[in-house]
Order: sequence, then structure tokens, then C-alpha cells
Amino acid sequence: MNSVFFRFYAELNDFLDNKLKFRRFEYRFHGKPSVKDAIEALGVPHTEVDLVVVNNEVSGFEYNLKDGDFVAVYPVFESIDISNLKDNKPLRERKFVADVHLGRLARFLRILGFDTLYRNDFSDSEIINISNEQNRIVLTRDIGILKNGRVEKGYFVRNTKLKEQVKEVVARFDLFSLIKPFSRCPVCNSKLISVPKSRVLDKLPQKTKEACSEFKMCGSCGKIYWKGTHYRKIKDFIESLKVKP
Repeated sequence: MNSVFFRFYAELNDFLDNKLKFRRFEYRFHGKPSVKDAIEALGVPHTEVDLVVVNNEVSGFEYNLKDGDFVAVYPVFESIDISNLKDNKPLRERKFVADVHLGRLARFLRILGFDTLYRNDFSDSEIINISNEQNRIVLTRDIGILKNGRVEKGYFVRNTKLKEQVKEVVARFDLFSLIKPFSRCPVCNSKLISVPKSRVLDKLPQKTKEACSEFKMCGSCGKIYWKGTHYRKIKDFIESLKVKP
């Protein structure tokens, strides 16, 4: 039986047993497991890890553990440029694919202007294929999908309430300056275009005809949008997101 010492940093501790959180601890093993296998055996999805340091040297996931090693594991650095520390640059894409548990989050990310794919019948395999083929970040509440070896980019959403989920994702991926509200259809994810009132007049409720003068339409599904009763509340929330905490 061999042993190494691990230390996980920041939010990676969310996945560890309480007795292992925020401390150096011993990990025992047989054979020559890779550092990736050991990290996931401890409960941390590899997609949440951006930097592994073994014995004060930057390491890859493929490194085989040796008796007496010390392994420090760091989370994905979205807001900090650590590209000079390792060969692979930190994750920088801002396109997403959300799992079946995150439909409301997907809709709101679209409202913020972020390209987010979602269907309530996507299988795990479909989500992984879409992520890899289209260079999208998997957003999920299922840790299991992030432990799939085919997943290259993914994030486990910690919060369960919508507004907190939105704040979490915006902060995690440093999206503050990239928000373009009301530019994408929350229903189908396509871009919205401004249209004259005359073009959509026959499709509007009578009260909307009288009260509103600015309209946008989805170029794909044809849905029409205007500044309705919920607009101010949504706009105020969006404005609060644009300010880094």
C-alpha cells in the first residue's frame, strides 16, 4: 500500500467529505493510478480542475502517483490569467449547454445574451457530444456527467434557486462585461432583431398596441417581445449582475 498527500483549494472542497475539506490529507492506493483517477475517486469531477501541482511541479492528469507525492489541486481560474503556469490555457468560451435540471437557468442565460442550448429530453450522451463538437461548457446539477471521461468542459452548479444560479454562473465565468440583455430569444436561443411596430401590429394584444412602441422578434421562432410588466424587475436584476461583488 502506497500513500500520497492531497490538498484541494477553494470551491473544489465542495465535493469532498467534511473530514477532508480545506486541509492536507493522506490518500492510500495500490498500483499506479493516474492523478485524474485519484481526484475523481475522491469525488471531484476532472472538469472542475484547472491546475494540478505535484511536488511543486505543474502536472497533467495522466501523471501516475508515486509513494510520498504531494498533490495540490486548484479549480478552474476563469477570472485569473494563469496561462503562464501551464501549457493549457484556462477555459474562456462563453457558450453553454445545460442539462435537464437547469431549464430555467438556460432561459435566463439567453435573456442575458449568452448562447445556451437546452432541451428537456437531452440525454447525457447528447449533452457531452454537443459540448465537445460545439465547444460548449456543460452546466449541470449531476456530478456524474462531469466524471465522464469524454467531458472536456463542465461546471457543477451549486445553487438550486434561479437567481442564485444566475449570479453563480455569471461570477464563475466572469461574464459581467459580456452581458447583452434582451438580445437572444429565451425560448429558442436565436438572435432577436428589432422590428417596426407596423410589422407586428396584427399580432399584438390591444393593450400592448396602445402602450408599447418598441419591439423585437426572434428570427427563428417568430416570437415577439416588448417591454411588458416584468421588464423593469428583470432589468434591475440584470443591472445588479453587471457589478462585480
